Amino acid sequence: MRALVRRCWGRRPVGGGAGRRPGPQGRALAGFGGEDGRGPRIREKPPWRVLFFGTDRFSREALRALHAARENKEEPLIEKLEVVTVPSPSPKGLPVKQYAVQAQLPVYEWPDVGSGEYDVGVVASFGRLLSEALILKFPYGILNVHPSCLPRWRGPAPIIHTVLHGDTVTGVTIMQIRPKRFDVGPILKQETIPVPPKSTAKELEGVLSRLGANMLISVLKNLPESLNSGRQQPTEGATHAPKISARTSCIKWEEQTSEEIFRLHRAIGNIIPLQTLWMDNTIKLLDLVEVNSSVLTDPKFAGQAVIPGSVIYHKPSQKLLVCCKDGWIGVRSVMLKKTLTATDFYNGYLHPWHQKNPQVHPSQCRFQTLRLPTKKRGKKIVAMQQCTK
Repeated sequence: MRALVRRCWGRRPVGGGAGRRPGPQGRALAGFGGEDGRGPRIREKPPWRVLFFGTDRFSREALRALHAARENKEEPLIEKLEVVTVPSPSPKGLPVKQYAVQAQLPVYEWPDVGSGEYDVGVVASFGRLLSEALILKFPYGILNVHPSCLPRWRGPAPIIHTVLHGDTVTGVTIMQIRPKRFDVGPILKQETIPVPPKSTAKELEGVLSRLGANMLISVLKNLPESLNSGRQQPTEGATHAPKISARTSCIKWEEQTSEEIFRLHRAIGNIIPLQTLWMDNTIKLLDLVEVNSSVLTDPKFAGQAVIPGSVIYHKPSQKLLVCCKDGWIGVRSVMLKKTLTATDFYNGYLHPWHQKNPQVHPSQCRFQTLRLPTKKRGKKIVAMQQCTK
């Protein structure tokens, strides 16, 4: 989703819009042909030769659409399709590589990008820096399929931040990559959709990946016109979607509301479970659920002095109820050395503790905020690049 270019672009040829990157014809005038000024002939219409850069499930959907377009002989859109992905610890590779191998597409592993000639590049959730020299290999530049309504949520984790901040509207932007700065290029196409209530980042990723794939094909069908009609991003409303670290998963019981905790769970729970501290042990909360108001009227809770982090086992619903800033959340399973149901955790840990410490206030047995050490160059987690299945 990002590309870093090490040098500035040359001056726009006469006749180009302010701030716009030269189109294919302008770039030829600017010296991208041979010494005689002619150089290779630039295609003005499909079928295109495409080099695709991607890694995960989101980008796999865009690659699937490009492959289907290449196989469609009745409406020639893609003549050549090759793929660049990144190395993976898994022998099967990331989802994009798996699909490319299955579809018998040529695959290169970054930084190898092959040596062929292409008309346009397409980037979707690639997560690597691209040099200016690489970008300039493409007469029509490189398009970026970005899952947000730019300029909102520029950066590597837009879907996570959409869910984390409770956005009610999101979308996909097809933009053209610009040098030096991230996600600031001209918008070629943008569509918005409502965010389904209580959707997880993984679920939203699926919806946006299909939308983005369809939008990409639409842009490629009218590529020169799309580039010429691209509009600059507005200066207002820009927000950044930074990478997520393990520290983000640490629940702050005194500071976060139940809604904020649920949003955090829906945003990153499939990548890294939410974490807390209990009796000097790190516990991962695996299955969070809302607490029905009728549960809170149980006589068992009447008169109990609770503070944020207090944990109560509710036998009828077989849930742990945890107090937060403004209410309660329910937990069905946790991980403490191994995965435990709420009932297992109560029988094996909570109940024995209360039996051994009958005189100690229950607040001493509460969940507390886990304070992970700050690392200058700690491991970062990017949602879409971690979804490898």
